[in-house]
Amino acid sequence: MKISFFSILFTSILFAQTDYPKNYFCPPLDIPLQLSGNFGELRPNHFHAGFDMKTLQREGINVYAVADGYVSRIKISTFGNGKTIYIDHPNGYTSVYGHLQKATDFIESVIKKTHYKEQSFEIEMYFKPNEMPVSKGQLIALSGNTGASEGPHLHFEFRDTKTEKVINPMFFGFDTFMEDAKKPIVSNLFVYPLDSKTTVNHAQRLIPINLSLQKDGTYLADKVVANGKIGFGISAYDYDDVSFNKNGVFDVNLFCNGKSIFGYQFNTYSFDEMRYINAFIDYSFYKKTQQRIQKLFMNPPFNLSIIRTDDTNGVISVLPNVNSVCRLEVSDFYGNKTTITIPISYDALSTIIEKEAVVSNYLVKASKDCFFEKDKCSVFFPAGTFYNDFNLNFDVKNNVLTVHDDTVPAHSSFTVSMESDSFSESLKEKVFIGRIEGRRVSYNATRQKENVYEAKTKTLGQFKLVLDTIPPIISMTKPIEGKTLDNQKLLQVNISDSVSGIKSYNGYLNGEWILMEYDNKTGLLTHNFSDGIVAQGNNVLKVVVVDNVGNSSIFETHFQRNQKQ
Repeated sequence: MKISFFSILFTSILFAQTDYPKNYFCPPLDIPLQLSGNFGELRPNHFHAGFDMKTLQREGINVYAVADGYVSRIKISTFGNGKTIYIDHPNGYTSVYGHLQKATDFIESVIKKTHYKEQSFEIEMYFKPNEMPVSKGQLIALSGNTGASEGPHLHFEFRDTKTEKVINPMFFGFDTFMEDAKKPIVSNLFVYPLDSKTTVNHAQRLIPINLSLQKDGTYLADKVVANGKIGFGISAYDYDDVSFNKNGVFDVNLFCNGKSIFGYQFNTYSFDEMRYINAFIDYSFYKKTQQRIQKLFMNPPFNLSIIRTDDTNGVISVLPNVNSVCRLEVSDFYGNKTTITIPISYDALSTIIEKEAVVSNYLVKASKDCFFEKDKCSVFFPAGTFYNDFNLNFDVKNNVLTVHDDTVPAHSSFTVSMESDSFSESLKEKVFIGRIEGRRVSYNATRQKENVYEAKTKTLGQFKLVLDTIPPIISMTKPIEGKTLDNQKLLQVNISDSVSGIKSYNGYLNGEWILMEYDNKTGLLTHNFSDGIVAQGNNVLKVVVVDNVGNSSIFETHFQRNQKQ
């Protein structure tokens, strides 16, 4: 895909001229602002969309509306941002508050009513401007650890209300709530030979380049000696003055002989662009080492709006009799900058480190539809599934379909099909295509027609047909059979499923549906007696859990209650 340098430059200029309000919004917390994650930080399959704000390592910290507006949306999910509130503001921006423990006052009462109306823990609600107004500094929620959170904190975002693009909170004056006098750290500089003919420092594969600190505080890289097309990559992070977390860098710019040839700034982007992170980084290196290299070139180019480049797309041609000097500048939002000078010269070096061998028997052309089939198994890649052409390892052995491995990123879904007559008619609906990850098998939503099973996925790897006839497991965290629970505020139940995973869960007290909040990290269902469903005297609890292929379990017990809590 061809990207116009003019359009990228114009977009950058337009963005630079955007006048974001600096003093309009207040912080969402009334404790000192410390980040455990910043805007644009590199995450699995996405760029971070906002700030992760520390909450003193605990839940229950007050969360406030950052400006006047109205609650426009509430989403309660077991994954993602968990319990989330969205507030639209009259100046055209939306603030987002995620991983909440609970909302407060009227907002929480509306949420609770909707849970019971829809008889579901996972809900999503939208509101009109006059339905739920809030004022600046109004208490709206308590911080929590819900959804995919790995610890108590507040996830906070700014979005453009019309486009829903996320915007770096620093542009709204949030830089004044923290201090940062530290330069970003470039922990590693790498150089890539970008075609099969190029050798760099006697290597035909990615190699690190040593850096030396200079007296003026900049860095000098060892000379890069090459004979063809090359590109650079970095591992980089940033600290502020009050946190000890490695945050992402804000701005990167690569110059060659004084000319800017490639860079990016984490300013604003859409959710549709998030998965381009897998083209932005060296995905294969990440999967092998769990370290992310941010590439300073696009080969081939891709449509990620934060990138600014000229027509070279960051690819440097090292030619005979031409010495070049590259300068790399890595900055944070506060203007602290790390500078690296990289000398480059031409030489037809011998190859000592050969190109890494690839086990494959097919070629995938990223720009074309591709279909591969063997032993009643097949895979179909629509055009545009991948960023690059690659050599595909495709095979079937012992009923296991190998579709390469997860060192090649897919941008969109592809289809895996497997045919088998091994399952009786009554068992076919219990079969799914599972992806094998060591000893673990992950579930893929599977369609079945006659003896053919089909699933869509975005992850390469090994697949097999899995029969799941094992129902979910339900158990009380503490036995309550026949006990009196006068002073107990909560009912808690553990649920799990070892094969296809849990699809739905429902709880009932004396035949009436009750809200049971599900924590997917612990497998815990929790009901709060304050909902007012519990009866005086004898109570019968019933919990029904269904897995992804329809196996179900029912658990029943009873307890006494002499007073409502």
